[in-house]
Amino acid sequence: MSDPQTLCLALPVLGTSKINAKISLVPDAVIEVSHLKKTYGSLTAVEDISFDVHRGEIFGMVGPNGAGKTTTIECMEGMRKADGGAIRILGLDPATEERALRQRIGVQLQQSALHDRMKVWEAMDLFSDLYPKPVPWEPLLEQLGLAEKRDSYFSKLSGGQKQRLFIALALIGDPELVFLDELTTGLDPHARHAMWDLVRDVRARGKVVFLTTHFMEEAERLCDRVAIVDHGKVVALDTPAKLIASLGGSNRVVFSTDADVTALIRDCEGVRAVERIAERTIVGGDGDMLVVNVVTALVKAGVRFRDLRTEQPKLEDVFLALTGQEMRD
Repeated sequence: MSDPQTLCLALPVLGTSKINAKISLVPDAVIEVSHLKKTYGSLTAVEDISFDVHRGEIFGMVGPNGAGKTTTIECMEGMRKADGGAIRILGLDPATEERALRQRIGVQLQQSALHDRMKVWEAMDLFSDLYPKPVPWEPLLEQLGLAEKRDSYFSKLSGGQKQRLFIALALIGDPELVFLDELTTGLDPHARHAMWDLVRDVRARGKVVFLTTHFMEEAERLCDRVAIVDHGKVVALDTPAKLIASLGGSNRVVFSTDADVTALIRDCEGVRAVERIAERTIVGGDGDMLVVNVVTALVKAGVRFRDLRTEQPKLEDVFLALTGQEMRD
């Protein structure tokens, strides 16, 4: 294996064990995280994170680099032990019942690897032998568009094909819960949209999907609910639509002018904020007449404008409003 340490995280623990499921404190909850805390010496990676994930959901977690996402997920998967709080995954404690948990979850990691000379069918056959009740892998390859690549070496697959292969490996044990970490990083737009369809199909199979991503559009389109994490805490958690509505503005008007019209536009009815960047003016506000009011003010003042368009708020706007816009390592 090119990277056995990485690859083994997606594998179950060999052998069988009796699953001692506990009664969930939250009805229909698959994941329950309560006041999770994790520190590394003087560094607090996770300060206080709580959320739950229900059956039938695609649940997303987003946040800047260093926000605590990776540590939270590793604690959920049993790879790290929390310093405080409680975690229940499918009724199990990942810190003490990891063996049983691994048989019931699937994991697609952001950075996974197989041996370059391993063929697709060989990988599927290998992983199939590691689960007590695997699903037939031939139909799985067919459903994921990899049937024609079954005899191809891993090194000959495209980025999108490798991602689909790792999804197949995550699903081969027929898991109840699937973790997908940065699923579409490095993919072109066409491959990214194809991956989104695959995620929806995974949910349609009755699986719960826990998704982490840096693409806000991905979270907005796929997720039933999204948790925004920053500085080791959940700063917002709701449906994408409700998170967007929390901004308070229904739309934006963007146009270009040679003159600074900030003062003129600020007095228009329905305008909440005006920002000028170079020749472009960005107007935020609400009301059905916002565009009409802005255009009328410009025309009355004799201001020539161009490239006018309207934009609806996006989840990215919520993310930036809550976490700031500074670069982070």
